[in-house]
Formats: sequence, C-alpha cells, structure tokens
Amino acid sequence: MKLRVGIPKGSLQDATVALFKRAGLNVYISSRSYFAGTDDPEIECMLIRAQEMARYVEHGALDCGLTGRDWVLENGLDVVTAAELPYAKQSMGKVRWVLAAPEESSFQTPEDLAGKIIATELVNVTRNYFVTRKIPVKVEFSWGATEVKPPTLADAIVEITETCSSLRANRLRIIDTVLESSTQLIANKIAWTDADKRRKIDNLALMLCGAIHAQGRVGLMLNVRKQDLSAVLAVLPALQKPTVAPLSDGEWFAVNTIIEESTAWRIMPQLKSAKAEGIVEYPLNKVVL
Repeated sequence: MKLRVGIPKGSLQDATVALFKRAGLNVYISSRSYFAGTDDPEIECMLIRAQEMARYVEHGALDCGLTGRDWVLENGLDVVTAAELPYAKQSMGKVRWVLAAPEESSFQTPEDLAGKIIATELVNVTRNYFVTRKIPVKVEFSWGATEVKPPTLADAIVEITETCSSLRANRLRIIDTVLESSTQLIANKIAWTDADKRRKIDNLALMLCGAIHAQGRVGLMLNVRKQDLSAVLAVLPALQKPTVAPLSDGEWFAVNTIIEESTAWRIMPQLKSAKAEGIVEYPLNKVVL
C-alpha cells in the first residue's frame, strides 16, 4: 500500500519539506522531477501547486495533500480536513487575504469600491465577499504581481499577506480582511474510508502537528531539594503540568517541563535563585499533545 501525498510546490515548498524533516520524515526532491521519495517506503510524494492541490485530492490522483484553506474554499471542492497545520512561508500561524487600495486613494471602506475593479488570484472568494455585502464590483483574475496593479490596472486588490511588507513597499493600505487561512492536510474521501490509508494519514497528521507544536518551545529539566520544590514549581510555566519524579535518596526531585523558548532567558535565573540545580535546556523536535 502506497500513500500518495501532495507537497505544495512554490512558496510553501521549502517550509513544508523542513516541517516533514522536523516530524521525522525526510523528503528527497530532485530539481528535475515533480516526484519525491521519502524515508518511508509506504509514502510517495508529488509536487503540486497549492492552488491545484484540492482538485487532485478530490479526484483521487492524490490520497492527501497540503494546501491552504483559501484554495479549498476558492475551488469549492469536497475533501476531508485531516489536520490544521498553522505554518506559512516565513512563520508559524495564519495568513490573511486582505482588501487593499493605494495609500493616497479616497477608498476607506469596502462600500467605497462600488463599481470599481478588484484584481486578485482568489476570484471566487473575493466575489462572494462583495456579493454578501451587496457591493457591485468587477473582480478580475490576476496572474501575479498583483500589488503593482493599483491604481492604473485596478482600483484595489485582494492579496495574501503574512507580514504586510510587500503591501507597504507598494504603498498600499489595508481596508479589510477578506479571509484568514492556514495550511491544512486534506484527504480524499475514499482514501479516508480505507483503514490502512486512514491510519497512515492520521499518523502523518499526528507527527506534523507534533513538529508544529514543538516550534518555539524547549524542554527544561532540573534537580531540586524536597524543601525547595514548591518555590521552583512556582517559577515554572508549563505546557500542561511539570513532571516531578523523586530521586533515589528521597530528598531530591527531578523536574521536567516544556516552556516557550523566549521565556528561558528570564526563567532560568529565577530557577537558580529558587535553588534549582543541574538546569538543562534542550531542543524539541515534536510535542504530541
């Protein structure tokens, strides 16, 4: 049994391959091929653009694939969402499709754009956005470089943004958020009902989510005397609760927990002041909740 997995080609490709590696599955991509091997002989990958992924998953050419919620909605296809995977090209989290217009324009609200031209790659979602608000506009498909089209080729745009830097560089001002989107692991409905494939998809989702949950977190372990345990635990934030285990002589305890990496600088001196000893910070690849 082979599980056919779609890897998004383009802006998400490198971030996806890196995520798979952190999850424990190396993906081997050749510059000359759209097919990729993995360490798991039961998983084979194909590089497909995120915009087309849901179509091939729905049709069964792929058993599952990674793409944005935005493209599933845009294409209106019937697939199963196996997992939410909040990562993007540059960061972990969601991205936004925003309605934006030139900074110097008079457009302040979506209603101000009545009768105007809106350029976007996300045509159907954008059209539905304006129809729902009963604002008549002309929505044109953009083949790329959408940010440069206002005001000459369009009055406003709907464009995806992660940091807003490209919008600022092109002197565009955000009017409204049209859609929030995150990456999803989607599955073909027939594959989802196949016990073996469902198990592989669930396992893939578990490990990918575990790699995402570990991002920005570190493990922390330390030793502390019994009489100082309460003071040490008062310092520690925890993913759930710290693991506390007695050591062989009964007077000492080992404490193990997970913290946000950004808090380690502040917490470790506090732990030392609370009389913790042997404090060790270590990296995490996966955190399975």
